[in-house]
Amino acid sequence: MAPVRGRGAGSNPPNRFTKRSVVPDAEAPDPEEPLPRTQFLKDTARTIIARNDSPDVGFETSVNPYRGCEHGCVYCYARPFHEYLGFSPGIDFETKILVKEDAPALLREELSSPKWKPQTIALSGVTDCYQPAERKFRLTRGCLEVLAEFRNPAIIITKNHLVTRDVDLLSELARHRAAAVVVSITTLDAALVRSMEPRTSTPARRLAAIDALAAAGIPVGVNVAPIIPGLTDAEVPAILKAAAAAGASFAGHTVLRLPYAVKEIFEKWLDDHFPDRKKKVLHRVQDVRGGALNDPRFGSRMSGEGEYAKQISALFELSKKKAGLTEDSPELSAAAFRVPPGPQLTLF
Repeated sequence: MAPVRGRGAGSNPPNRFTKRSVVPDAEAPDPEEPLPRTQFLKDTARTIIARNDSPDVGFETSVNPYRGCEHGCVYCYARPFHEYLGFSPGIDFETKILVKEDAPALLREELSSPKWKPQTIALSGVTDCYQPAERKFRLTRGCLEVLAEFRNPAIIITKNHLVTRDVDLLSELARHRAAAVVVSITTLDAALVRSMEPRTSTPARRLAAIDALAAAGIPVGVNVAPIIPGLTDAEVPAILKAAAAAGASFAGHTVLRLPYAVKEIFEKWLDDHFPDRKKKVLHRVQDVRGGALNDPRFGSRMSGEGEYAKQISALFELSKKKAGLTEDSPELSAAAFRVPPGPQLTLF
């Protein structure tokens, strides 16, 4: 099957939880088959703050206004979550977007609860909160409005220049040391981005976002993530140098892992775009994943292990130092947190 224009995944692999699936004829695809269009489905979630107990993730709570992501990053570790919803982790993940329309109201309710312990909330703990759907639904902005009103600290992780739309709210939070943004950059090669992360912002736009955020006084860093061994690892020095020049003050990285069907999707993408480098890339991934393509263990799943993983880490640390990115990610503060008065009290 040929690549699907504008999408990262080239197919819809079967859901691992279902016994039956429709498999298109790869030998004789229908030339009149329309391109898959994005569908927005209402998500009737009753809570919005998710909790995380992983020791290798830098936050305990997160808010995800959307499930599924139209950015379509071919390597996205979140793809298998769509299988729990009855969908495929392939094109379905990019085209069937669940929208939590009540996210701002739910967030307000949970922050108002006496049970809430003020702490940093990550936006985009799973899927990107500034994916294309945000232009239409504005749920991330709605959540930021609530966070700014409560002065609850927030960190945003995104690949989309759209984050700059909300500089006003992020600046307000930053006045209380309660905001930071991390912009993920996988490669500076715009052509590679178009096939690997087809609906994200271009590398130039991501660097422009770093520049705009830094100019507004918002702590901003770069995440070189994921580093793809044998494909993008050589770009680490250039990415960090460009991000520092744009105004980034801190940096992090992760190394590619391919859980469940992401392995199949990524291998298909390599067949379509880099058939000559497929074996090298997969062998390098196996080098950092103990001979497999995924290692879910805490402590190693983000950075990998083995000699090649150590080389990547050493390259990152040296490049970070040369770029002047010596600061740690900022320690956000909940000291200014407040529960604003209810509507009935504002009348007096």
